[in-house]
Amino acid sequence: MSSQAPSDQSYLTPEIQQRIEQSEARVIKAIFPSNTNHHNTLFGGDALAWMDETAFIAATRFCRKSLVTVSSDKIDFKKAIPAGTLAELIARVIHVGNTSLKVEVNIYVEDMYTEHREHAIRGVFTFVAVDENRQPTQVWPVKL
Repeated sequence: MSSQAPSDQSYLTPEIQQRIEQSEARVIKAIFPSNTNHHNTLFGGDALAWMDETAFIAATRFCRKSLVTVSSDKIDFKKAIPAGTLAELIARVIHVGNTSLKVEVNIYVEDMYTEHREHAIRGVFTFVAVDENRQPTQVWPVKL
């Protein structure tokens, strides 16, 4: 999996690295006609919503704090996802800041009845941890 994380990840302690591995989220969706456009492929908006939700799950599993999505970085739609296929979304934390974290989400499309699988979509989502007053708060209890 590629990532856009900063090249210097020396701040990633073994504890944080283990937490990243444990927080990975995987969701599989069947692509039905109700989720497709006039080309019989997955609506881009549905893909984005699924990606944001899966990224949110990974981010929440990482820090167990209240989070809000603040941005989605470049979303690359590399391959259309047709009706009658499966889409696997894989979300993984790629950067931990003081009050924010970034999650990369990749969608793979696979045929239902064969072993064929391809990378279809990639994007990065940024979340900020917020307290009970909706003010930014430290995302990880360890001072980074």
